[in-house]
Amino acid sequence: MMNFQTATQTAGAIAQDINQYTVEDIQAIKAEALEAGAKAAKEYIEQHGEPFYCGFAWVNIYDIKGNTKLGKRMKAAGIERDYSGAYSIWNPSQHGTQSMDVKEAGAQAACDVFRKYGFKAYMGSRAD
Repeated sequence: MMNFQTATQTAGAIAQDINQYTVEDIQAIKAEALEAGAKAAKEYIEQHGEPFYCGFAWVNIYDIKGNTKLGKRMKAAGIERDYSGAYSIWNPSQHGTQSMDVKEAGAQAACDVFRKYGFKAYMGSRAD
């Protein structure tokens, strides 16, 4: 297995087979995604303020079965499955705001990180 540093250096080749990621790789990808989400939320607030439309946002990662090696690594890395069967990260912006726009900006940035590493990821949201 390749370590995360090697994976990031050759992301094009590694991202084509996400099954090669170790628990440590997934934890590092998740940390990068959370950092990107927090940064995007901060930048959104700086540019637009906090719109009053309340809601939630998250990242869903699809097409990983829970009984596979990768599924078990995702769980070991701290990413749980939701009711739909997708691996989900709730509020990846880590921001305490109720503004759905801010949370969506953070979730989309986090989603983009997972996509960069070859995962089938989508941002989800709902109004409160």
